[in-house]
Amino acid sequence: MAGVRRAIWWLVVCFLIEVGGSAQGPEAATATASSPSGNGVKPAERLLFVREFSSAHDVSRAHPVLDRTLDIIAGQKTNETSTDTLQMPYAVTTDEGHRVFVTDTGNRKLHVFDFERSTYSFLEGNDRLQRPVGVATDHDRNIYVTDPGTGSVLVYDAQGKFRRFLKPSKGRESYFEGPWGIAIDKKSEHIYVCDSPRHMIIVLDKNGRVLDRLGRRGGGTAQGEFRFPTQVVIAGEEIVVLDSGNSRIQILDGHGRFRNEIHLLYADKRSGLAVDEDYNLYVSDPLFSQIYVFHRDGRLLYAFGQAGTRAGMFAGISGMWADSARSLYVVDAQNKRVQMFHINR
Repeated sequence: MAGVRRAIWWLVVCFLIEVGGSAQGPEAATATASSPSGNGVKPAERLLFVREFSSAHDVSRAHPVLDRTLDIIAGQKTNETSTDTLQMPYAVTTDEGHRVFVTDTGNRKLHVFDFERSTYSFLEGNDRLQRPVGVATDHDRNIYVTDPGTGSVLVYDAQGKFRRFLKPSKGRESYFEGPWGIAIDKKSEHIYVCDSPRHMIIVLDKNGRVLDRLGRRGGGTAQGEFRFPTQVVIAGEEIVVLDSGNSRIQILDGHGRFRNEIHLLYADKRSGLAVDEDYNLYVSDPLFSQIYVFHRDGRLLYAFGQAGTRAGMFAGISGMWADSARSLYVVDAQNKRVQMFHINR
């Protein structure tokens, strides 16, 4: 049945592209997830490819396009090891110093790419870090990594030294059953963690004290309730949640009160979510290898990408991140790389 629904959806997509239709509101957003932008700007003009990277070797490239051409002509270097190469990348973020962090469930590491200083490093937690999934950084460049394998959130300092777990000050039990996506409000320093199996968003202060729990245990379909939430992003005064089990994005105010929702045809734990400086929302479809871009009111702006291995093509998109410099990072998981784009206005 799911396959039939997606086939029908694809026919609707093709029709809307042909007629150039666009729609308004959350309900229409589902039916136009591949329609062109209402202002006539092509997707390729909105997202401009900058570079791709997958290993320590890519950090030292002086010119990403030229060096990729040289790789094709002369062959890639063979001295890379599995420790400095993406195996099963999942999530991506950046910090105040423009370092790029990529979680990798394949080799149980957090890769750190610093293109400004042409350096590469990685963080590992020995027995502490089993399945790194979500990643976020705070104003002091501390690094937070979610690990659903151990039900914990690990905190590293800016130099990559492990500091602590986010857990009660007394006792060993974790706050979380299966932490997944994570976001940090740089202004309030509040930490938001998707506890997906509990169908809740856990809100903590920087000391790890629980301030609130959004949603309800057992999940639900009502406004402000979740089923397997997997991604969360802080956008100004709003909390944006990828409510994967309900195939929708929910937008809440800073106190967790419902404001709006955008319905999606499909979402799962691989789907990524990002919000740019203009408050446009990006959500990835890992099956169609596309990125759908919505206005915060639910209007579809455009869709981008297709299946493949070239620049701007994807295979199993997972995490995404939009930074303050108008860069969009996309984890192209099955191609074992991250692609970086510039967001044009």
